[in-house]
Amino acid sequence: MNEDQTRNRKDNGPENLALLRRFALNLARPEPSKGSMKGKRKRAGWDNAFLAQLLTQFAHPQMR
Repeated sequence: MNEDQTRNRKDNGPENLALLRRFALNLARPEPSKGSMKGKRKRAGWDNAFLAQLLTQFAHPQMR
């Protein structure tokens, strides 16, 4: 996610952003479509319906 280019280096900022990045990756990981994580992140950024699908998946997790 290009962490080396971020300018957030003071106080708790880097830890907070790292937490949000991990959260985003954990949302995309169980999504069943084939493709890379990078592709899923891009698709979620471009397609609001796909993003909504990821978020509802988090709100209503299925038992495995």
